[in-house]
Amino acid sequence: MKAKEFDEKFDANKADIIDQLDTASVKRPNREQKRVNVDFPTWMIESLDNEAARLGVTRQSIIKVWLAERLESLPSVKDK
Repeated sequence: MKAKEFDEKFDANKADIIDQLDTASVKRPNREQKRVNVDFPTWMIESLDNEAARLGVTRQSIIKVWLAERLESLPSVKDK
């Protein structure tokens, strides 16, 4: 399908265009993951686990959210 035809179908909302996309090769920019190991004191792990349980999320999720919030508050990260 030509780009013009694809755009017309999308704009006209005439057809479901998701079938026309190759979703197997889609990548989100700046979302690649890299594993890191971090050592935390026991009291910190316990506090993280308690808060994660209270919110109904995993320890990893709460760490990611809190780090992301902190990093987004930095002026150097907001510009990216």
